[in-house]
Amino acid sequence: PVETISWDDTQQFIQRLNENFPDLYARLPTEAEWENACRAGTVTPFSFGDNITTEQVNHDGNRPYANGAKGEYREKTVPVKSLPENPWGLYEMHGNVWEWCEDWFAKYDVSVTTNPTGAPDGYLRVLHGGSWINDARGARSAGRGRDYPDSRHDSIGFRLALGRKGVSQEGQGAGKLRPDGLPQAERADNNTGSQAGAWEP
Repeated sequence: PVETISWDDTQQFIQRLNENFPDLYARLPTEAEWENACRAGTVTPFSFGDNITTEQVNHDGNRPYANGAKGEYREKTVPVKSLPENPWGLYEMHGNVWEWCEDWFAKYDVSVTTNPTGAPDGYLRVLHGGSWINDARGARSAGRGRDYPDSRHDSIGFRLALGRKGVSQEGQGAGKLRPDGLPQAERADNNTGSQAGAWEP
């Protein structure tokens, strides 16, 4: 995967990509779109079920999720498509690298929202997915990170969303979502502390 790329870098890349391939309408996914794609129609902590193994997800296998068995700690990224895909055919949505989202980091809205696009401003950008260096908990579909837009780490990358001409971003999203995700038990808190590179339980 592409890694050691800041949110700001992704914007420059996307601008150049769209200049060269204008029919792509490439952009970063919103946080809601990212989580919807990661869940792939599931309601469990992971698209693979209630727990994961290191044969499914590249994370620190010394720190499993919810009494899971310990596994391999690769200490680096793996090439894309090295591990099983989720039910929608997307690879490495859990683990490998954190992925930038379009949204500013903020507390979730308490109301049910259709295609939420996040806060209008802020100083940290949202990350999702966990990484090779983090424990399995960070790789949950609901796992949520944040970092400064100019931060670069070998555990942070990105994934593109593609649009369509004449369709607004709001019209391309994930459909009607509960802002706190599914199931409710996965959201332990909405801490909005400013610790760079941190993720929420």
